[in-house]
Amino acid sequence: MKIGFLVFVAVALLAFLCSPNAVYGIRFVIDREECFSHDVKYEGDTIHVSFVVIKADSTWHNSHEGVDLVVKGPTGDQIQDYRDKISEKFEFVAHQKGIHHFCFSNKSPYYETVDFDVHESHFTYYDQHAKDEHFNPLLEQISKLEEALYNIQFEQHWLEAQTERQAIVNEAMSKRAVHKAFYESAALIGASVLQVYLLRRLFERKLGMSRV
Repeated sequence: MKIGFLVFVAVALLAFLCSPNAVYGIRFVIDREECFSHDVKYEGDTIHVSFVVIKADSTWHNSHEGVDLVVKGPTGDQIQDYRDKISEKFEFVAHQKGIHHFCFSNKSPYYETVDFDVHESHFTYYDQHAKDEHFNPLLEQISKLEEALYNIQFEQHWLEAQTERQAIVNEAMSKRAVHKAFYESAALIGASVLQVYLLRRLFERKLGMSRV
């Protein structure tokens, strides 16, 4: 009975105290530069970030995909800097609350489709300064459970984007293989036709010389 009551309390506290911080995800097409902002509400929150270059708008382009990402805080201080990345996943602690900027840049001549994800980890309990020694361990477990659930959602989105990218890469490779086989077949047929034509001309020339 005691265990059932604790479970009920845990569920109730989870429903009322957990902050509903959904994972923020967006997919966009970048030409040269795209910037996004995220308002961090609380100092000390952990910000989870991921991005995946899903595809480039060129069937034959496979040598240099990737984008740059610069993350800056509310005062313009640089927090993270990634260069020529096809995909990346990282986290950082926000030392200041306020608007954080995420700027992507594309140095290739192709449009690229990017899947971008941001999640802010925050738990309401820490703002309420609850000090009941009986509830603190339970609230700590709820906090860990909340973070685990958001991490699962974050990871799932990341894996879905990676899977979609791989599917597009595989499809492009299959198309290139088909095109290559077609061109090789056309070249072989052309070479055979040319060979028959040259042999025919050779025999005709020899036949003409024998008649003379």
